[in-house]
Amino acid sequence: MGSANSRQQARLKRKKRIRKNMMGTTERPRLSVFRSAKHIYAQIIDDTRGETLASASSMEKAVSGNSEIASAKGKTAVANFVGKLVAERIMEKGVKKIVFDRNGFLYHGRVKAVSDGARKAGLDF
Repeated sequence: MGSANSRQQARLKRKKRIRKNMMGTTERPRLSVFRSAKHIYAQIIDDTRGETLASASSMEKAVSGNSEIASAKGKTAVANFVGKLVAERIMEKGVKKIVFDRNGFLYHGRVKAVSDGARKAGLDF
C-alpha cells in the first residue's frame, strides 16, 4: 500500500495534468473542489483576473447550523449542500455556466456530491 505522502503526490500530479487544459474565464469561471478528511471546500474562480468570485465550505455557520444537514448525517450530504450553497452564491452574480475542476480527486463520493448539488441548484456544466 502507498503512503499518504505518495497518494498526495499522485493527486497533485493529476491536478497539474488537468489544470494545464482548464482555465476559468469571466464568462465561464472554474468551480474548484477541495476535500480534506473532515471538511469540503468549493470556490468559483476567474483565472483571467485571478480572483475568487464565490466560495462555500462545510466549516461555515450556514452549513453547520442547518437542520436539514444535521438530520441527514454523513459527509456526502454536507458536500451536496455545499454545492448548492456555492451555486446559489454565484448565480446571484449572474453566472450560470461554469467549468468543474475536481482538483485531482476522483469524481466520486463527496466530490461528485458537490457537483450534483451545484447542478440541482441550476448551474450548467
